[in-house]
Amino acid sequence: MTSSPRRVELAFDPAVIDSKWQARWELDGLHKVLDDDPRPKWYEMTMYPYPSGDLHIGHWYAMAPADAHARFRRMQGYNVLHPIGFDAFGLPAENAAISRGIHPYEWTISNIENMRRQLRSLGAIYDWDREVITCQPEYYRWNQWFFLKFFEKGLAYRAKAPVVWCPSCQTVLANEQVLNGACERCGTEITRRDLEQWFFKITEYADRLLDFSGLEEWPDKILSMQQNWIGRSEGVEISFDISAVGLDEKEIRTFTTRIDTLFGVTFVVLAPEHPLVPGLTTEDNQQAVDEYISKARQTSEIDRLASDKEKTGVFTGSYAVNRINGERIPVYIGDYVLTTYGTGAVMGVPAHDSRDFIFAQKYKLPIRIVIAPIEWNGQDVSEAYIGEGFMTNSGAYDGMTNEEGKTAIAIDLEKKDWGSRTVSFRIRDWLISRQRYWGTPIPMVYCGSCGVVPVPEADLPVLLPQDADFTPTGESPLAANEDFVKTTCPKCGTAARRETDTMDTFMDSSWYMMRYLDPHNAKDPSNSKLLQKWMTVDQYTGGAEHAVMHLLYSRFFTKGMHDMGLVEYDEPFLRLFNQGVILGADHDKMSKSKGNVVNPDDFVGTLGADAVRCFLMFIGPWDQGGPWSDVGINGTARWLNRVWDIVARDASSLDTAATNAEMVRDTNRLLHQTVRKCHSDLDRFRFNTAIAALMELTNHLNKVWADSSVDSKTWDGCTEKLLLMLAPMAPHMTEELWEMKGHPYSIHQQDFPTWDDDLAAEDVITLVLQVNGKVRDKIEVSANIEESEAQALAMASPKIQGFVAGKSVVKSVYVPGRLVNVVVN
Repeated sequence: MTSSPRRVELAFDPAVIDSKWQARWELDGLHKVLDDDPRPKWYEMTMYPYPSGDLHIGHWYAMAPADAHARFRRMQGYNVLHPIGFDAFGLPAENAAISRGIHPYEWTISNIENMRRQLRSLGAIYDWDREVITCQPEYYRWNQWFFLKFFEKGLAYRAKAPVVWCPSCQTVLANEQVLNGACERCGTEITRRDLEQWFFKITEYADRLLDFSGLEEWPDKILSMQQNWIGRSEGVEISFDISAVGLDEKEIRTFTTRIDTLFGVTFVVLAPEHPLVPGLTTEDNQQAVDEYISKARQTSEIDRLASDKEKTGVFTGSYAVNRINGERIPVYIGDYVLTTYGTGAVMGVPAHDSRDFIFAQKYKLPIRIVIAPIEWNGQDVSEAYIGEGFMTNSGAYDGMTNEEGKTAIAIDLEKKDWGSRTVSFRIRDWLISRQRYWGTPIPMVYCGSCGVVPVPEADLPVLLPQDADFTPTGESPLAANEDFVKTTCPKCGTAARRETDTMDTFMDSSWYMMRYLDPHNAKDPSNSKLLQKWMTVDQYTGGAEHAVMHLLYSRFFTKGMHDMGLVEYDEPFLRLFNQGVILGADHDKMSKSKGNVVNPDDFVGTLGADAVRCFLMFIGPWDQGGPWSDVGINGTARWLNRVWDIVARDASSLDTAATNAEMVRDTNRLLHQTVRKCHSDLDRFRFNTAIAALMELTNHLNKVWADSSVDSKTWDGCTEKLLLMLAPMAPHMTEELWEMKGHPYSIHQQDFPTWDDDLAAEDVITLVLQVNGKVRDKIEVSANIEESEAQALAMASPKIQGFVAGKSVVKSVYVPGRLVNVVVN
């Protein structure tokens, strides 16, 4: 069941307040961002949403805290740009349109209108004049323009390649879009096809993408994921002789980082898709090989590489020669070898590779030890030895350490032209072709005389035809639209045909941070002066699931633009923060099929946008996520109601009673401590602990009100700063209370409060007393205690005396404000 709000009695009407201030802010242009503002700039982006129809609570979980952080930066004195847009192209819109019998554009724009309304209810500081919608021609013409620039630079090319294919969606899938051998969107079992495809040469930037020095604050896990995805390895590319087979190709080439184990090679394994497989497969082995290849083509690369998957293979019937020792070794095919990684062939060294060891045992292949630890007694091994050691069974290299052997063998292979030292990368070029309708048309023309010809920039955009039949057939829907396909060659003027594939939608998000700066520019993707002012993005927030696609692609795209002289920077996002996932009340990931989706509109209408915002920020650390709770949001709403009650009180009544000077001091201390903590927490996205500190402050204020122990000046100072600290997280009610208390409009144009460390300092601290590093006592002492007094109090402690009696005190170590450690014999 979906969640629905319970009635919480509030002293104010949040729906009225929300609509009042949203209308006022829009009328006054409060969120309008001026490019000539003299304040230092702060460009903060959150990943734009896909217009799926409804803004669910997961969207709010990504956007509300990001908005609070952007508001906090504005209160610090920055000119903050925090824009929004819609990732409007892609398969979901096309599939939804097919199932509903409407055009994808109609479905998408209708969803955007609804989500735009919902986003406004969030109360975020979006400057709607900067909105981007990627399916509009004014946006996607620049996708085409960039494509042409990359083509001119030699970074875009067309080639035939095996691709993952979804028979239901009738399109190419990225490896990341395949789950357990099936399409992640529709669940259909995938197959493979060989198609002419367009690629971007991201591999040309592999080394530079491994340089993270231009990134200030990115999560280590994202950098590690990108590093692993790029997969840089230093090793040797070596050839094995197959000239005896009688093929045109005389060698199998493979890459290895363990050339020191070359004498231990007892088999070679090719990827099922390797071009040499047909020629190497003998007649007796043909059926088994064909059946194996057919099965392999139905499995994703990710599943084929899974560590827990059994390593299987089939003998081709042919042999290769390991030139270094002249040994004939069998050639297998195996689905754990990929044509997209290395050379599509691997040498099998079962004694020194766990995967090869299992494979050799399964197919009864020799296991020869060639790297041995000193203590090896010559016996067979029960598992692969992957450690360091000395060369053995390796001819002239016996007795060398394996590191010495690596160098010596590599040098000899290069002398004989049997191999060469090189660097290999796991990453493969970015395949951007999609055989679907709802995407950016690729601006290329095919001419019988001139070949592949780019569309002139003056003819952009190449528009998506509105009358296309986008029912999936296995070929791009554009191919069936003759009015679109038929054109003339830009070079010779004769009849030609257009490219009918569309671009991967990650193209849209690779540069959208530029378009926010100048979304309606008809002459350029963005104004160069605005790029100099605003880029790079100071803070980017979004899901970690985009680590090796969007985030990596946008970094590559930016470096490519930099090299073409289009931009001066070469990293798009300076800082990155990944939020966690909001779960259903059942602690499962929210989904319509599970019936645990929460519609924020219901709660906004009754409890107000601020209650939803604050609850999502209080639910737990933002980078960890947490479960939705109806009880929890009601508790947050009641706390906001207490804030309302506290601030709305007339403090003049406090001046009729005698104030308590000590309580005034304690209250001011807590206030300055809270401002300091809230500032630190908001700066680092620790919204939950910032709200917890504000709750502690409100509890204290209720106590001193009940005791009438502070004066009105202290009270008003506390409530004013309470509103300022809460404003980034609860913008509507704080604006209302700010006005109610007679402060100048708007609270969101005020500075964040400052604190005094001296006033925040505690009068008394807890001093830990240790003996030989173990805690033996804790005592309360003055915060300004001198070292000599701390040492004396420690030695006077009865508990400490019990551990030092009869022993010699070697020394006593004092850590100011924390502990005394007495060291005894």
